[in-house]
Amino acid sequence: MPDGERALVAQLSRVFAGGSPRVRVGLGDDAAVVQARGRRLVVTVDAAVEGTHFERGWLSLGDVGRRSFHAAASDLAAMGARPLVAVSALVLAGPSPAAAARRIAQGQAAAARELGCPVVGGNVARGRELSVTTTVLGEVERPLLRAGARAGDQLWLVGRVGVAAAGLALLRRGPVPAERAARACVAAWRRPRAAIERGRALVGRARACIDVSDGLALDASRLAAASGVRLIFDEPSLVEALAPEAVAVAARLGESALAWALGGGEDYALLAAGPRRRRPPWAVLVGEVTTGRGLALRQRSGRVRRLDPAGYDHLSR
Repeated sequence: MPDGERALVAQLSRVFAGGSPRVRVGLGDDAAVVQARGRRLVVTVDAAVEGTHFERGWLSLGDVGRRSFHAAASDLAAMGARPLVAVSALVLAGPSPAAAARRIAQGQAAAARELGCPVVGGNVARGRELSVTTTVLGEVERPLLRAGARAGDQLWLVGRVGVAAAGLALLRRGPVPAERAARACVAAWRRPRAAIERGRALVGRARACIDVSDGLALDASRLAAASGVRLIFDEPSLVEALAPEAVAVAARLGESALAWALGGGEDYALLAAGPRRRRPPWAVLVGEVTTGRGLALRQRSGRVRRLDPAGYDHLSR
């Protein structure tokens, strides 16, 4: 699937070329890095839009607020940054907008407490559809970037992938079964958590990192492109790393948990590349970095085949 968002970002980078020398990292990474009075500040923004990112019948308004906050903060996790403060813009639709805003804010406040990142301002407007736009400001000493992976590095997966996609598949089919695996997958989609501490712990270990929000394959293709390398996933390692809950739900629905892991998205895990000797024990080895371009999958037979960067791309649909 063509990465329409990446092409648009490249166009916008040309439009906004010639910025301030204080900008250390601009468009094209998980977040921007700006030098300010001896500190490196990291800033990112993310939108959650009704009908695109969620349906109102699938989660509470509190979950909308909490979920959107963690999704935005996940970009800071990929940079190895510590969140400082956040601002939020709400577009409210339907009856009782004040009550809806309070419920969303309660979810945002819960996420802010979990991440130590208070909400300090924002904006409220009326519109045709509900949306929550969250801007998070953080700081970092040495930011992790998508660029920097080298041939010979390992590929590390931090967190679970495919679980949120399993939960979304259940919600779309409804009603959700009462089994523990089904409930766990739905909870993973409704209430993800940004891997802030894991991201910070990767600084000094990984050479490159990206947050997995649009699908492991699609986000891996972005890291590969930024680093100018080829990434080869090891299929047996990926299968072994699959969450049992996602495997159980896939069997129930007649789907592939591996396909969900590669193309599902919204798990907010981290994919990193680094030297073998620096891999932390909680990072799962799932592949390697080689010379070349693009993605590949090494199957159990040892055959290496091209891997399409399937995943969620707003501009390719």
